[in-house]
Amino acid sequence: MLAAREMRKPLADGRAEVEKCARACDWFADHGPGMLEPEPVLTEADRTYVAYVPLGVLFAIMPWNFPYWQVMRALAPALLAGNVIVLKHAPSTTGCALLLQEVVSEARFPPDVFSVLIVAPGRTAEISEPVISDDRIAAVTLTGSTGAGRAVAAVAGGALKKSVLELGGSDPFVVLADADVESAAAWAVRSRFQNAGQSCIAAKRILVEELIVDDFAERLLRHVRELRVGDPTEPGVTIVPLRAKIFGTR
Repeated sequence: MLAAREMRKPLADGRAEVEKCARACDWFADHGPGMLEPEPVLTEADRTYVAYVPLGVLFAIMPWNFPYWQVMRALAPALLAGNVIVLKHAPSTTGCALLLQEVVSEARFPPDVFSVLIVAPGRTAEISEPVISDDRIAAVTLTGSTGAGRAVAAVAGGALKKSVLELGGSDPFVVLADADVESAAAWAVRSRFQNAGQSCIAAKRILVEELIVDDFAERLLRHVRELRVGDPTEPGVTIVPLRAKIFGTR
């Protein structure tokens, strides 16, 4: 409900996102320790192995479209590997960031393993540069635009900090003549309109083989008409205005 009110995410998408976060935590709890085991390597020495050690403090800059998942997919493996995280979330999902901080605290983690910076809109670059350059920060991760990625990479490179960047993409949805046209149309609509269309893996353009284009278009439009537009806090709504501002006068 908080995500629905804050960034207009439909309730069904919000529940799915939270469940995905829980599954990720379970997966890393089950598989993470094994991934961090030292790996023996055959050399001329008596004993050679690759060891995994914590980096330290990680700075995470995360977007608003998946306010829980984008944080948890970084937080779960980072904490498991012995690191701590400082989060700079999108200003439009500040409540979601603070709620995640409460969740970590209630899970009885040590104090300050997950900290949240509250940054006003338009001040991300101003705040991020001194944080990334701080000697206590070991690495930075960002999910956002190509422009933001370039800016963060430049600062991280100048400070010799490790960085992981997930930037924008525009992959096509390709439908060939031998496809299951009904299934392809249904998945095309789901891909394009999931999370009210705000997903980096959403289909940005659809390429259909000419032999089936009319059949595909008809089925696609039928599925689009089945989408429900409305308030994101109402069950069953799939398409919403993502960010709404109400202006009033006296």
